[in-house]
Amino acid sequence: MGFDLLAEALFAQRHRFGLWVPVWLGLGVSAYFSLRFEPDAWILSSVTGLVLMAFPLSRIGPDVMRVLVWVPALIALGFLVTAGRARLVAAPKLGWHYYGSIEGTIVHLDRSGSDKPRVTLADPVLERTAPQRTPDRVRVSLHSELAGTALKPGARIMLTASLSPPAGPVEPDGFDFQRMAWFNRLGAVGYARAPPVLAVPANNRAFALRVFALRMQMSRHIQHHIPGRTGAFAAAIITGDRSQIDPVLLADLRRSNLAHLLAISGLHMGLLTGFVFALIRLGIAAVPYLSVRVQAKKIGAVVALLAGAGYLLVSGANIATQRAFVMVAVMLVAVLLERPAITLRAVAIAATLILLFRPESLSGPGFQMSFAATTALVAMFEALNKSRGWQALRQSRFWLLSPFASLVIASAVAGAATAPFSAFHFNQMAQYGLLANLASVPVMSLIVMPAAVIAGVLTLIGLESGAFWVMGQGIDWILGVAHFVASQEGAITRIKSGPVWTLGLVTSGALIVVIWQGALCWVGVPVAILGLVFWASADRPDLLLTHNGRMAGLQTEQGRAVSRAKGNGFAAMNWLENDGDGAGQAEAAARFELDGDDWRVAFKGTTVAYLWGKKRSVAEVQSACDAADLLVAPQWTEKITGPCQAITAAELRKGGAVAISVEPEGLKITTARQVSGARLWNMR
Repeated sequence: MGFDLLAEALFAQRHRFGLWVPVWLGLGVSAYFSLRFEPDAWILSSVTGLVLMAFPLSRIGPDVMRVLVWVPALIALGFLVTAGRARLVAAPKLGWHYYGSIEGTIVHLDRSGSDKPRVTLADPVLERTAPQRTPDRVRVSLHSELAGTALKPGARIMLTASLSPPAGPVEPDGFDFQRMAWFNRLGAVGYARAPPVLAVPANNRAFALRVFALRMQMSRHIQHHIPGRTGAFAAAIITGDRSQIDPVLLADLRRSNLAHLLAISGLHMGLLTGFVFALIRLGIAAVPYLSVRVQAKKIGAVVALLAGAGYLLVSGANIATQRAFVMVAVMLVAVLLERPAITLRAVAIAATLILLFRPESLSGPGFQMSFAATTALVAMFEALNKSRGWQALRQSRFWLLSPFASLVIASAVAGAATAPFSAFHFNQMAQYGLLANLASVPVMSLIVMPAAVIAGVLTLIGLESGAFWVMGQGIDWILGVAHFVASQEGAITRIKSGPVWTLGLVTSGALIVVIWQGALCWVGVPVAILGLVFWASADRPDLLLTHNGRMAGLQTEQGRAVSRAKGNGFAAMNWLENDGDGAGQAEAAARFELDGDDWRVAFKGTTVAYLWGKKRSVAEVQSACDAADLLVAPQWTEKITGPCQAITAAELRKGGAVAISVEPEGLKITTARQVSGARLWNMR
């Protein structure tokens, strides 16, 4: 009886199975990344066999069982695709700290977190370094006054820089920059204090370099017509060039929940292709001879698809833009095939394609937030279109209210859908985000993007100035709204980080509600709530140490206190953000009441002693160990014997950043390496 009920419930979902495909693939991707070791040949062979077995097994047995066969097969496929992708992008990684000359070809320009010009160089040449040990790409922040003068796409430059291997997480279970760098084939990062020197002028024969050069040329053209911060914003939303974005502006956009307007994603792609589609259809309809002889809708779909492909190309084709283009392409192809265009099935197809070709994007905020917003919006409007009340409003004399109501609903739903992911990745929630979006998205939709399309067309005949002026006025309004909202008291709420699996629970609950048909869909609500409860109740570590032990972060009643006011700024910023603490490093350092390189502190009945420096006597180190429960000696290389637990140079070199929590059974010491394991991207 129980099996029959289960089979009946599953059979009722057979038409929704396609919507679960990216979910099962995503579980396989997550399984690969959650391993603490790199799967070897026999594991990959077994997983491949599981995938292949699905084909014959899906042809036998009851219909429900046939469908269920594909669930483990798709999970295995996600695992296998990710493992293959990780090996496909394998490239040399710098294994030591390097200082010397570098020569390389400029393939990307942006700005660092400290607002310095930053350049990515391909095919670098490092002195005294064999080609087989040289990374494919290196990224260098330029700290000189004239840093940007010689930066031309495709040019080979020479500079003297300090490089290091990509760093691991700043705390266990934190953001893994090493993994991101591995999939971007980035083998070293560093900085240069002297300006670069042009070695070989740009010779953009490669297609990718030609596109890069075109993007930067378009960016300069836009900023020529729209100067200042407004022009930098315009260039960013058209070409993806953020190299001139003011950090203060970026902070305003984030605090007002308008940063998504800067990222080229579904909104931009949808507005551009939608405007082109409508323009072509209206243009054909305006000519009676054509309107009765050609299918305006299909011609509009083809032209819009080409416009979207061009936008993808010139905007840099990041993950969010790829996702948006795939989504739009699926919809426009549906128009050509005379099928419903905006459906959850189209969202599932887009997600499946992205996961098959770029599985590493699953863990990024761009993928998560864009698909969360799109899925929620499509599901909501599918439900509204079936609602009698909504249909009655659209057919009543108050039908003009429906566009405004749609905007309010869309902003609220998209904001609610992306809120958990924004809180998890950025540790903050914008309190007035709905207000800011209601005031800005219509301007983006009705003024900025249409003006951008018109400016692009008029550029061909040199009459683009007027369209750029209109675009600039719309952007000025958006930036004004962002600044006004961001400056309000209580504009953001700080959120502490939680375990990754809590976000997984929240996501799983939401997917059950959206995809499952029938009353059982509401099971997803308590699942999501349970994830939020576990997230909110999760404890942060009592003590954190950087990978080299140079800085410590101690949890106090005032918040986390860091042991240094300068240096290790990236680690300090991430620790405080993960605590949900808005303090800066200097403020957090003021909470640390102990002075000097050596200190001793007691908390929760535990004493921690810290010794810095190599010139220590054995007796001194032994005495510190005898008087403490935990001794941290980052530069001590000899073995310590005594009653204390010890963290020395050997432990830090092997394990990386350290998190320490005081628990009833004693000290719990966790290293970054224990959490991440030995993987392709962190092997030495």
